[in-house]
Amino acid sequence: MLVVSWAVILLDQGTKYLAIENLEPYQSVNVLGEVLKFTLVYNDSAAFSIGFGMTWIFTILSSVATIVLLWLSRKIETRGWAVMAGVLLGGVVGNLIDRLTRDPGFAQGHVVDFLQLPFGFAVFNIADVAIVVIASLTVIRVMRGDNIGRKATPAS
Repeated sequence: MLVVSWAVILLDQGTKYLAIENLEPYQSVNVLGEVLKFTLVYNDSAAFSIGFGMTWIFTILSSVATIVLLWLSRKIETRGWAVMAGVLLGGVVGNLIDRLTRDPGFAQGHVVDFLQLPFGFAVFNIADVAIVVIASLTVIRVMRGDNIGRKATPAS
């Protein structure tokens, strides 16, 4: 789990570094025509601009989520759930690093977003992708009858 989370954190922070170094804020660069653009923005809210200006609340929530994921990781029974937990942890920590280290200051830092899809979709980053994908996969697995973190029990 920790190896996967470190990989996600490094990918997230590395791509954010490249975005900051190579993009001008709010200036879009077409990557795949109109399908994918790079647009550097600094986000002080949660996903999809929920909670505008409430960065400190998301810093607290992300910190708690990190601690809970680390605590519960001891109970994970399968490699698949461990990989999923690692991806989720990497996503949460990737954005938490921004909130703790970027301007305007500690626990209020703005998250670096740079991936933009068409149709007015929110600008996002690798950490956001990790969180949304794992949340979606978790919902699908639970709807199929899997218990989070547990081995499948044979049907009677």
